[in-house]
Amino acid sequence: MQNQPRRNDTTPRVNEIAADLRSRIDASEFPPGTKLPSTRLLAAHYAISEQAIARVVALLKASGVVEGRQGAGVFVKKWEPLVYRPQSEFKRLPPNVDVFTNLLSGEDRDGSQTIAVSTECPNETVRARLQLAEGELVAVRRRTSFVDGEAYGTDDSFVALRLVEGTEWMSQDTVERGTNAVLAEVGHELVKALDEIYVPRMPTPAEIDRLALSPGTPVAELISTGHDPEGKPIQVTVCLLRGDRHVIVYEREKYPQRDESTDT
Repeated sequence: MQNQPRRNDTTPRVNEIAADLRSRIDASEFPPGTKLPSTRLLAAHYAISEQAIARVVALLKASGVVEGRQGAGVFVKKWEPLVYRPQSEFKRLPPNVDVFTNLLSGEDRDGSQTIAVSTECPNETVRARLQLAEGELVAVRRRTSFVDGEAYGTDDSFVALRLVEGTEWMSQDTVERGTNAVLAEVGHELVKALDEIYVPRMPTPAEIDRLALSPGTPVAELISTGHDPEGKPIQVTVCLLRGDRHVIVYEREKYPQRDESTDT
């Protein structure tokens, strides 16, 4: 890096340098996992003060491009996405294997989950989708998934308490055959899902804490409402997916067109 005449530490200049560093990162001049040059070297290269470079780095952190490591420096974030396929919920699984375990087996990743089950009054998002009466209680399974030692996402399922009270759905442990199988056993097999995907947004403080997110990491929210064969909404699942850890993949299939000329 060559020294240049120092320029003013203006906000436009800081934004310009942040954009330049971002483009250099995107061009793999600084590949994922590598350490950025020191503040002193960056200040000399861009002919700006070290205080201004600190502002540049803060912008890159806020946008989720880099992360600071205590005592080690600033590093370009690694992006190692887990492929999330909502449609896998309805695919036949091996015996006694739940959706999360099956997902990881296809990705060759190590994973675990924490599970907390409770009974509560639902918020309006859940109550409306389940078409519950005012004041009706729901059972909730809150799961946080960890992949390769890091929190990857949350998966909170809500069902009317009257449907699952006293069943294994309420277990605080993993249900090996999957909670959807339990719903089928009580007469409410999930055969259809309406998925709502909300584009990446910034997380709430509670979500940041639950997923141990670094500053600037966005999340995507998936709200899935599962219906039984009679078309009744049975389960609402709210998933929060780390924006730096997931790719959402949907499969679409065109049904064969019916030949109406053969209809009688």
